[in-house]
Amino acid sequence: MGLSHLGIFHTVIGVVAIIAAVISLIKSGKIDLRQLTGKLYFYCTLIASLTALGLSSVNGINPGHILAWLIVVLISVAWFLHARKQGNNRSRLIENFLLSFSFFLSLIPTVNETFNRIPVGRPLANGPKDPLIGKTLLLLFVLFIVGSVLQFRKQRRINKAV
Repeated sequence: MGLSHLGIFHTVIGVVAIIAAVISLIKSGKIDLRQLTGKLYFYCTLIASLTALGLSSVNGINPGHILAWLIVVLISVAWFLHARKQGNNRSRLIENFLLSFSFFLSLIPTVNETFNRIPVGRPLANGPKDPLIGKTLLLLFVLFIVGSVLQFRKQRRINKAV
């Protein structure tokens, strides 16, 4: 597949982050930083985003670098809210949204790279503008919106109950 050592490390860490996020979303309905899966998501996403800065076939800053920095900012703010703003309050709403949004954003390059590399020799897509990638990202965006609304409603109920 033509991956460098850094690329392999980045991919493995990124896959761990995605699996942790999916498990956390299934178990808790959110990426919960109090749980092991939430912590794994945070740290692996941080490492994957930072290692993404060293991966590029283009010289200089590109949209992938900007996306990586945006994800770092989102998860860092979510971690700050988690650590400093305890209790069931508005901070949980923002924290949940930021973590879910960072997860959605991390799926953009994941879908693109996966569809353009697998299966080896006959990839599913022919570049980032392939309609399959666009349709898949649209589906993931709809799932992100629906999931965010459900998280918001659940957290509001929790906040009102306290």
